[in-house]
Amino acid sequence: MRRRKFLAGLGSAVLSPLTGRAQQPAVQVIGFLNSGSLDRYRSLLDAFLQGLNDGGYFEGRNVAIERRWAEGQPARLREMAADLVRRQVSLIAATGGSASAHAAKDATSEIPVLFIGGPDPVADGLVRRLNRPDGNLTGVGVNTSELMPKRVQLLLELIPSAAKIALLQNREGVGAEAGQREVEAATHALGRQAILLKVSSRGDFEAAFESAVRQQANAILVSSNSLFMDRRVEIVELAARHALPAAYAWREFVEAGGLISYGPNVAWAYRQIGQYASRILKGAKPADLPVMLPTNYEFVINLKTAKALGLAIPPDMLAVADQVIE
Repeated sequence: MRRRKFLAGLGSAVLSPLTGRAQQPAVQVIGFLNSGSLDRYRSLLDAFLQGLNDGGYFEGRNVAIERRWAEGQPARLREMAADLVRRQVSLIAATGGSASAHAAKDATSEIPVLFIGGPDPVADGLVRRLNRPDGNLTGVGVNTSELMPKRVQLLLELIPSAAKIALLQNREGVGAEAGQREVEAATHALGRQAILLKVSSRGDFEAAFESAVRQQANAILVSSNSLFMDRRVEIVELAARHALPAAYAWREFVEAGGLISYGPNVAWAYRQIGQYASRILKGAKPADLPVMLPTNYEFVINLKTAKALGLAIPPDMLAVADQVIE
């Protein structure tokens, strides 16, 4: 009898640690989906991770991240999103443009999806309203097309004699038509001519810049687009090779050697969805988290690039710049 009691007690002692370990909460997993590549988006991924840290989540400690990079091939996004759903991740951070968001939305109506979308997430079909999304998606809408006239103005302050301004667009980009209308209206009002350059793949960039030169463009506007962000080094190099002063939407282009940028801070958007991710991991629902829109814009100038182009930056422009890269 005593031996039976002893063995029963021994069994309980052996099993209890195992049972305790089995009851430990599983580490939650985030699916990070991006249309570009790590080497182009590393700093933005870091901003997302910082947002998670703000909410008390640290990769490798209390959260895991499954990364999926489409390497500039949007056609891969749909299968990558489906794979994350099969792995039953806790949420999907769909970044690098609206294509990622749509791929994630098509893949699941249950797993929370955080997006960084284009200028109008409602018109783009991602959410029904901004203040209270009623599905499994929310995130940040990055509005840039309405800032095109401001970039036209900045270019003309640098090059008052510019008669023709080219606009580089992704033919399939969200908001491309709105951006085109804004540029055409702005240049027409100022007595200038807009030259449209439409591309759909990285192989089109060289021909687009050559076309701008043939048409005697004096400067170029580069619209905001995930394809352009991923190929920003190539675009900046082409602008330099063809001696075309260029204005961009994101500071990352100027940090890569571009002339000027004016627009919202995209790293801010990545940090915001990192913070939203931490709230969802704690139990918040996407429907209770309003889609955020940027309220601040930054103006960045690269003095080295201006000097290479033979441009003198007016003192008043330097005074209002948020950052001057020397």
